[in-house]
Amino acid sequence: MNQSKKQLIEAEKKAAKLFEEIESNGLLASGRTEKEINTAIFALAFELFGIEKYWHKRIVRAGKNTLKPYDENPENLTLQPGDILFIDFGPIFEDWEADFGRTYVIGSNEKKLKLKADVEHAWYEGKAFYQARKETITASELFHFTKTMAQQYGWTFGNHHCGHLIGNFPHEIIQGEELANYIHADNTLKMSDKDRNNDDRFWIYEVHFIDEALQIGGFFEQLAD
Repeated sequence: MNQSKKQLIEAEKKAAKLFEEIESNGLLASGRTEKEINTAIFALAFELFGIEKYWHKRIVRAGKNTLKPYDENPENLTLQPGDILFIDFGPIFEDWEADFGRTYVIGSNEKKLKLKADVEHAWYEGKAFYQARKETITASELFHFTKTMAQQYGWTFGNHHCGHLIGNFPHEIIQGEELANYIHADNTLKMSDKDRNNDDRFWIYEVHFIDEALQIGGFFEQLAD
């Protein structure tokens, strides 16, 4: 296995463990603000793994804020009984980046539970589509497939891209911020293309479905390779 890929997989395994601990430690409790939950997760991550660095801003979004994509900075909401929320963290493990996102439902609302399940199912469906065409698929093709999936599942796609490159920290400086590094409608380059140093590139795949009328969104992301 490619050494970079191995390091990224190991970083993701640790991120998955962190998210398991977030659930089991009862941090996602109604009555807490998004910032309070964020701070509690930061403390837990440091306690478990000594993590102090994150390669992107730490996101906890609850209620209507789950409609908002990464680029926005909405008001700090308080998690309510019955709410839906998602978490998007990018911890750095020994200079290798992870990017992990999950949705949670506080309660038993069927529509919210369906959304939580749908973003996960769609992620694996999109991954299978990508893997089956891995040598030739373009970023644009995967984006359009994902946007169409949202409609098929009964939702709207909630972002202008559905993923990005990841790697050795800081990959944004190493790779740049240009469109070629995103799974975007206008990126017609093959996802299997090498980077500027002729090294393999690795992708994070994101699924963000929303319902604007219900003011809810769901999010699921992890390494696609």
